[in-house]
Amino acid sequence: MKVTVVEGDLLEQNVDAIVNAWNRNVLPWWLLLPQGVSGAIKKKGGTQPFRELAKHGPIPLGGAVSTSAGRLPYKAIIHVAGINLLWRASQRSIQDSVRNAIRLAEDLGLRSVAFPIIGAGSGGFNRAEAERIMLETFAELASEIEVVVVRYGKPTSPQQVRDE
Repeated sequence: MKVTVVEGDLLEQNVDAIVNAWNRNVLPWWLLLPQGVSGAIKKKGGTQPFRELAKHGPIPLGGAVSTSAGRLPYKAIIHVAGINLLWRASQRSIQDSVRNAIRLAEDLGLRSVAFPIIGAGSGGFNRAEAERIMLETFAELASEIEVVVVRYGKPTSPQQVRDE
């Protein structure tokens, strides 16, 4: 698995799909204030992915489901339940979110996926620690999918972490 870490905007990555670090899908999407990745998706991609997401019902912690990308140029959006009902991420929820997102991407026939730092926003997890957990989890997986981990910020040149 080739894993690259970049700084920039998740919604500007040249990949087949993006990952949205979502909640457990218990509260209706229209009740939630748009923020972080979800807010950016709603603003640029519209509400269609979230209308589709609502049809999936509650997502197990660490689970992953896919929707269309709305007006965004991707084949899909993979939504992961990276935070619990108290809006907190854990090492396990981050690991399971990564594993299940990659598994779903493989099932969908995707070749490349961009991930935000799961759990570091609304989930309250330390950003550097969440990134470390994600990278270690990717290292455990055998997959042909190319992964871009996006640290939100001013774009910089990519840092390749792993290539197998």
